[in-house]
Amino acid sequence: MAIPLQAKSPPQGDGGKPASCAAADDDDQPSASAELRELWSMAAPITALNCVVYLRAMVSVLCLGRLGPLDLAGGALAIGLTNITGHSVLFGLASGLEPLCAQAFGSRNYDLLTLSLQRAVLLLLLAAAPIAALWLNVGPILVSLGQDPTISATAAAYARYALPDLAAAAVLQPLRVYLRSQGITKPMAACSAAAVAIHVPLNLILVFGLGLGVRGVAAAQAMTNTNMVVFLLVYIRWSRACDATWKGWAARPSDVASGLGGLVRLAVPSCVGVCLEWWWYEVVTVLAGYLPDPAAAVGAAGVLIQTTSLMYTVPMALAACVSTRPRRARMAAMVALGCALVIGVIHVAWTAALSRRWVELFTHEASVVRLASAAMPILGLCELGNCPQTTGCGVLRGTARPAVGARINLLSFYLVGTPVAVSLAFGARVGFGGLWYGLLSAQAACVALVLLAVVCRTDWRLEALRAKKLTGIEIVNAGGGEECKRLVAAEGEVGDV
Repeated sequence: MAIPLQAKSPPQGDGGKPASCAAADDDDQPSASAELRELWSMAAPITALNCVVYLRAMVSVLCLGRLGPLDLAGGALAIGLTNITGHSVLFGLASGLEPLCAQAFGSRNYDLLTLSLQRAVLLLLLAAAPIAALWLNVGPILVSLGQDPTISATAAAYARYALPDLAAAAVLQPLRVYLRSQGITKPMAACSAAAVAIHVPLNLILVFGLGLGVRGVAAAQAMTNTNMVVFLLVYIRWSRACDATWKGWAARPSDVASGLGGLVRLAVPSCVGVCLEWWWYEVVTVLAGYLPDPAAAVGAAGVLIQTTSLMYTVPMALAACVSTRPRRARMAAMVALGCALVIGVIHVAWTAALSRRWVELFTHEASVVRLASAAMPILGLCELGNCPQTTGCGVLRGTARPAVGARINLLSFYLVGTPVAVSLAFGARVGFGGLWYGLLSAQAACVALVLLAVVCRTDWRLEALRAKKLTGIEIVNAGGGEECKRLVAAEGEVGDV
C-alpha cells in the first residue's frame, strides 16, 4: 500500500554487519530470567487492564442476574450475539495493527505509526456501520433461528441500547494497540479503572434507579467504554506522552484512505483468527437455547462465558506483549508460553475447588447454578489448553502470520469442536455438559497445532528480518548473509505493505 515512509539507513551492528542481521544473531539471546522480568513488567499492567475490563462485564452480568432468569437469559444471549457480530470483529481488525505499530515504533518510523492508527480507526468505523444495521434487527433474526420469542425480545432491547458502544470501540481498540506498542500500559489500566469505578453507580442508576432493566445494562456498557476513550485522550493530552510519536492528522483524507488496502491485508486474517475462536464461545450460548429449559441453559452459558473471560485476562496480556516484541522474539515466545502453561494449571485447580461458590456469585437460581457448577471443572481443563494457545496466537500475530492462526482456529473449533459438541449435547443427549466437552476437544486440537507452528515451525532469524521489511526499512546485505538472501526469497509471504 502507499504509505509514505521516512527513508532510514539501518545502523551497523557488531563487526560491520547491518543491524537487521546483527539483531537476528545477537538480540534474540537474553537470559530467560531477564526476559521473564521484562515480559511481566509489560504484562502485569495489561493483565490489570483486562481484569478491570472484565469487572465491567461482570457487573453487567450480576445486574442481569438480579433482574431475574428471563433478563439473565435475554441479556446473556444479547451479549453473546453482540460479541459475535460486533466486538469480536472490531477487536480482531484492531489486532492487525499490532505488528505495524510494534515495528514502526521499534524502528522510530513515527509517520507510519501515526498513519496506521488513523487508518485503523477509519477501518473500524467503516466496519461498524453494517454491524449497527444488524443489531437493529436482532429480534427477528433470533426468532427466525428458533430462539424463544420472549428471550429474543429482551436481547433485541439490549442490542438497540448498545449501539453507541460500536463507535466507542472503533476508537478504543486501535488506541490501545497504539499505546501498548510504545510501552504505555500503566496509564491504560488506570484510565480503565477510573471508568469502571463509574460503571458501578451507572448500572445502579440506570438499571434499578430508572428501572431500565436490560436496556440500562447495555447503556451503561456503552457509556463506560466512551469514558475509557475520553480518559485516555485526556491523559495523552495532559501528560504529552505521545508528543514524540504523534505526527498529527493526515493533511488529506486521501492519505489515510489510500493505505487501507495494506492494513486490511493484515487486519482481516487477524480478525478471522480472533473471531473464529471468540465466536465459538458465543455459538455455545445460541446452542444452549435449543436445549430443554432454554432459560436456565442460556443463563448458565452466560455465567461460564464470563468466567472464561476472567481466565482469559492473563494469556491475553501475554499474547499482547509477545506480539509487540520484535526483538528477542524467540526467548519472549518461549517464556510467555511457559507462563501460560502455569496459569492454565492454576485455573484447573480453582475451577474444580470453587465451582459452586463461584457460580453463586452471579445468581442463586437453582437450575442455573446446577448446570453451570457441573460444567466448571470442564471449563478449567479447557483453560489448560487455552492459555498456551492464546499466547501462541499472539506470537503468530507478532510475526505477521495471522493467517496461520486463523486456519488453526477454523480446523480446531469448527471441524473438531463443533461436531463433538453437537453430537454429545443433542445426539448422545449429554445435554449442557456436552457443549463444553466440545470446547475441550477444540482446545486440545488448537493448542497442539499452535505449539507446532510456534515451537517447531518458526525460523526466528528469518522472522526478525521479515519484521524489518514490514515497516519498509531497506535491508542492506553488506556481507551477503544467508538469512538476508532467504528474506528476499520469502518476500512474497510478507506482501507489499
